[in-house]
Parts: sequence; C-alpha cells; structure tokens
Amino acid sequence: MMAPASKPGALKWLRPPRLLPLALAAMAVLAVVKLERVLGGGAPQMASALASAPAAPPAPAASAPPIQAAPAAQAAPAAQAPPAAQAERELLENLRARRLELDRQAEELAQRELLLGATERRMAERVNELRLLQAGLEGEVRARDEREEARIRQLVRVYEAMRPRDAAAILDDLDMPILLQVIERMREAKASPVLAAMRPERARAATAELSRLRSRPTNP
Repeated sequence: MMAPASKPGALKWLRPPRLLPLALAAMAVLAVVKLERVLGGGAPQMASALASAPAAPPAPAASAPPIQAAPAAQAAPAAQAPPAAQAERELLENLRARRLELDRQAEELAQRELLLGATERRMAERVNELRLLQAGLEGEVRARDEREEARIRQLVRVYEAMRPRDAAAILDDLDMPILLQVIERMREAKASPVLAAMRPERARAATAELSRLRSRPTNP
C-alpha cells in the first residue's frame, strides 16, 4: 500500500534553515566584542599619549581686511537726522538769518546817523550864517535909524531957530510921518507957536496923530 502524498505547505516547513545569515550575524557579534576590548584597553594609552605630545602652536589667524561701511550706510544717519538735531539746525539757521538782518539794520542806522549828523552840521552852519546876516541887518538898521534920527534932529534945530510963521509954512507941505517926527522932537515952547501958525485942518490932524502915538504903549 502506498503512503498518501504530503501537502506543499508541510514540505516547506521541513526544509533545513540557511546558514549564511546565521554566520554573518555571528561574525558581527564577534567584531563588536573585539572592538569593545580594544577600546577598553587602549583608551588610557591613547589619552596619555595625547597628553604627553607637545601642543601644536596655534595657527596665526588670517587678518581679515577692515570692513568698510558702504557709502549709503554712512550717509543714512545724516539723511535721517533725529527731530531734535533737525530742530537745532533750523534754530541755528534762524539765528544766523536774524543776526544778518540785525547787522543790516545796524548798518542802515549807522548810515542814517551819518546823514543826520551831516544834515545837522549843515543846518548849524546855516543858522550861524543867518545869525550873522541878522546881526548885520540889525546893525545896518540901527545905523540907518541913527542917521535918520540925526537928520530929524538937525531939522528940528533948524525949525526951532526959525520964526513960527515961517516954520509953519514949510511944515504944512511936509508928509505927515515927517511932520509928526519933527513936531514930536521939538520943544513944547517952540512947537505950540508953529502949530498955531499952521492951517487949522493940518494942525488938528497933526495933533490927533501925536496924541495917538503918545498914548500907544512903548515896547520894553
């Protein structure tokens, strides 16, 4: 009698296992163990060797070129000034403009003072000239008055020496201002006969004018 045929799945499980993967795993475990031993026994020797070895001089650091700020970065603070600096700058500009304006006004005032001084000097010179002219005119007037007074007094002496009728005939034809000056300067004893010998209307007019002149207040 023949045995029954086995199933394919049962034959798969009955195959012997592969040896290559197992060998590789065992070699890896051995390599790890040997590495630990080597590291554990050689670590102190390596540390002492490193400590006894002379330290290598440090490599000189390469000098880096100075960093130059970009022109835009330097100009940025000036362009973007803080408000306080901007206000101070405006204040300084205003003060400078005000000082220039004050200097200009001071210069104008100085020029005006020079012009006023020159004008005052010319006016003072003109006033002195006018005073001299006035003094000269007053002197001429006084001299003329003195000459006129001398002439009138001479006429008075002439009329007083004449007879009253002869003097009255001449005085009747004189102008009233001259007649008044003569009669006023004549002595009363000599003037009364002359007035009596003159024409009545002429004598009345001369008497009225003399009374008006004598009643007028004299200047001090």
